[in-house]
Amino acid sequence: MFNTLKAYTADRIFTGENWLDDHAVIIENKKIKSLIPIKELPSSLHVEQFDECIIAPAFIDLQIYGAYGKLLAVYPEADSLYKLKEYCNSGGAAFCLPTVATNTMEVFYKCIDAVKEYWTKGGEGVLGLHLEGPWINAIKRGAHIESLINTPALEEVNKLLNYGKGVIRMITLAPEQCDKIIIDRIVSEGIIISAGHSNATYDEAKVGFANGITAVTHLFNAMSPLQHRQPGLVGATMNDEKVMASIIPDGHHVDYVAIQIAKKIMKERLFVITDAVTTTSEGSYQHQLAGDKYEAGNILSGSSLTMVKALQNLVNHVTLELSEALRMCSLYPAQVLGLSNLLGKLLTGYKAEMVILNKDLQCVGLVHE
Repeated sequence: MFNTLKAYTADRIFTGENWLDDHAVIIENKKIKSLIPIKELPSSLHVEQFDECIIAPAFIDLQIYGAYGKLLAVYPEADSLYKLKEYCNSGGAAFCLPTVATNTMEVFYKCIDAVKEYWTKGGEGVLGLHLEGPWINAIKRGAHIESLINTPALEEVNKLLNYGKGVIRMITLAPEQCDKIIIDRIVSEGIIISAGHSNATYDEAKVGFANGITAVTHLFNAMSPLQHRQPGLVGATMNDEKVMASIIPDGHHVDYVAIQIAKKIMKERLFVITDAVTTTSEGSYQHQLAGDKYEAGNILSGSSLTMVKALQNLVNHVTLELSEALRMCSLYPAQVLGLSNLLGKLLTGYKAEMVILNKDLQCVGLVHE
């Protein structure tokens, strides 16, 4: 096999654990071989240098619905995923989970087929499909279509999981709407279950966590809130030691102060999603841009974020340290997926997936080996 050896340098390198100055990342056969001081680089080695920039682990977006006018649920085809990947890349995300909100089983099946087609054509970066619904609570539906929400029967679950085997990576559901047998069946396929669009009591949420739910979808939004007599799903999430939660840092879905509070409590258990949609006048979800957010029927329905914009908001508005903001966009999503031994860090043996940021935290590009 042809062996390739490359080096990348920048003013600073963030490994996912710490900062390195005057170092280079050495890449061999699509993996990180080592990180060494620049002064130790062999003179014969080709070096790509990014002046006044940062090299960091590439971002991972676990919830995004479409891009450039092609919502996946409306256009369930490989081209929609290529556009989605292009959008993700522009914001520093090398990987994503395309997401489909509550819909008909026919649409879910077509979206599963689209991912399979994308992979068959050699498409990269799509790690699977995130199904947000239909097994949620209508009381907390947000912009989801009420008539398509249901409490699942095991037969329906089996059909969907069998059809989507190897494609469905995450399912958002309401724990109070799903029996333990349903949770067990989903978990048996290695699918990540995230609690969301839920009106669960504190106790119902804790039972769900004990039964195998390991994540929570867009903390604060579309869920039972933290109240002093009824702690709800928000309270259960904050008071758990293991469950992780996504959050949308666009200043519309969640106030930045609320993110500060959640971060102080949850620490490394809080990670970023964009929840990004795109303008569409077809299908069940007709998102229209309203300023720098999206609405459907005058209801907040999605963001216009990229992952790099989310990073900027975490630093500039939530006032997080850059290192922690970077982890929320890369390492912590990798942990949710069980891939933190391959992605989210720049260490020996990890995949060579890196984002290049300038001094204003704008995405200069991705290094994808």
